Amino acid sequence: MIPTTSTEHITIETPGRICLFGDHQDYLQLPVIACAINRKMVLSAKKNSTEYFEIVMPDISKKRRINIHESFEILEPNDFFASALRVVKRYGYIPNSGYTVELKSNIPINAGVSSSSAMVVAWVHFLLEAFGSNETLTPQLIAQLSYEAEVLEHNGPGGIMDEYTIAIGNIIYIDTSKDSDYKTIGTSLDGLILAESGIPKETIGLLSHVKTNAVKSIDIIKKKHPKFNIKTGTLEDYERYVDEIPNELKTYFYAAIKNHVISQNALTTFKKSTLDLKTIGQLMNEHHTVLKDFLKITVPKIDDMIHAALDAGAYGAKIVGSGGGGSIVAIAPPDKKQAIIKKLLESGAKSAYEVSVTKGSTRI
Repeated sequence: MIPTTSTEHITIETPGRICLFGDHQDYLQLPVIACAINRKMVLSAKKNSTEYFEIVMPDISKKRRINIHESFEILEPNDFFASALRVVKRYGYIPNSGYTVELKSNIPINAGVSSSSAMVVAWVHFLLEAFGSNETLTPQLIAQLSYEAEVLEHNGPGGIMDEYTIAIGNIIYIDTSKDSDYKTIGTSLDGLILAESGIPKETIGLLSHVKTNAVKSIDIIKKKHPKFNIKTGTLEDYERYVDEIPNELKTYFYAAIKNHVISQNALTTFKKSTLDLKTIGQLMNEHHTVLKDFLKITVPKIDDMIHAALDAGAYGAKIVGSGGGGSIVAIAPPDKKQAIIKKLLESGAKSAYEVSVTKGSTRI
């Protein structure tokens, strides 16, 4: 039976995440490259003598009380505590005792680094540790159940990147078209700087809008050319088919192909024995250009921060997450990190600081 360790006290630590390459790609079943970062959420749980989960979230001044037998036949929007319980029960993890649970975090909220997914992964990981079944507890199982809880149960527009990156950790390449296949392609990336705009990202509406138009554009071509496959699409394919796509959808079709090409070039760079940070930075810039000029997911403050980072000597910079606000990530030469951080703050960033690649969700 899993777990084999004590269930009286359980502490789970989960990281935030940065998408390096592949924003607005995973919902098209195209690959992404992302990394877990050393901003953490910590879930501390202690078994109590009741049949309730007593959940305390001091960072946002919220509390929640849930009966362990509650079935949640009707889900409230974004009630991930409930949806996770529905999912884990289907997999045979049946709660049989109450816990007092505290969630604390230094992952910025609504900033594009997946604070909500970190919470879901921490909660799912805790439930699996506390109420084991005959399933082998692996990072991929935690990731898959978290994805089901956060996205599928709520009919959300997102893909698997957030939950898989957070649960598995390090720098990973996720082939979202192959049953969530992934590979670790790195354990460190020097020079990462995260800068928060202070403008809350806009996830559901923006993500749904971009996804809908991207899917429409691809479907139009597939109906006319059944052999076309976006997973092997090239820029030559865009030139070949662009005149068959309505004007309002052309940019979405281009972005899907171009971003996929960029991600493949990035994967090639990560595979080299010595990582070329300048090339990674240049590819970041290419990716951001598509997100800004074609998908139009940035806002003026984000654009100002990007320009500030590049003007101060960053190899590259891009928006992080679904867009409409949030954060940027820059990759900096060692001798220019502090100058870049200073310039970002002068440009209006709410905060800017170094981050490093870290492991995934862990019981500590």
